[in-house]
This record gives sequence, C-alpha cells and structure tokens, in this order.
Amino acid sequence: MAEDDTGEDSKLPPDARLESLDERLDRAQRREAEKASKVQDDPTYRVGQMVLSQLIGGPLGGGIVGWLLDRWLGTAPWLMLILLFLGFAGGMFNVFRISSKQAGSDRPRNEG
Repeated sequence: MAEDDTGEDSKLPPDARLESLDERLDRAQRREAEKASKVQDDPTYRVGQMVLSQLIGGPLGGGIVGWLLDRWLGTAPWLMLILLFLGFAGGMFNVFRISSKQAGSDRPRNEG
C-alpha cells in the first residue's frame, strides 16, 4: 500500500479522496453563495453602498479633477480645494436626496 505524508497507510485510493474533497468544496461554495445572495438582496445594504459611493466618489472625483486642472493651469492648490469642497457638497446633497427618497417610500400613502 502507498504511504501518505505522515507515513501511515492511506485507506482510500487517491481518486476517492479527491472526489470527497471536491464534494466538500462544492457544498462550502454553495453555502457561501447563499450567504452572499442574502446580504446583497437586502435593500438597506444597497442604499448603504450608494451613500458610501457618493461620500467617497464626490470629493475624490473633485479633488482629482482639481489637481489636474491646477497642474495644467498652474493655480495650485486653489482649484483642487474648490473642486474638492464642491465634490463634498455634491456628495452630501446626493446623500440627502437618497435618504429623503428612502424616508418617503416608508410612509403610507394618503388616499383621499
């Protein structure tokens, strides 16, 4: 019989061990896929992702565009600072808009 790395005789042929490992991996991947789908289907998770992208993307985009314009026009650091704050203000405005839309959807309709 063949010996494995520990020096003991293996009881299963190598193919059976690999098949068993493949089955266990498949089960684990299915469980992880189910967990991931539950998290991504949550509407509050999607709203949180939108808020986070607005809070990061607005100032970052404004800062990068301002930095590039500063280098091109030689006005460092003024355009970068102005566009950074404008990006922050735009991001905050979008977050306010998203939260207002979410709060409005939770209220019952007035049918009258």
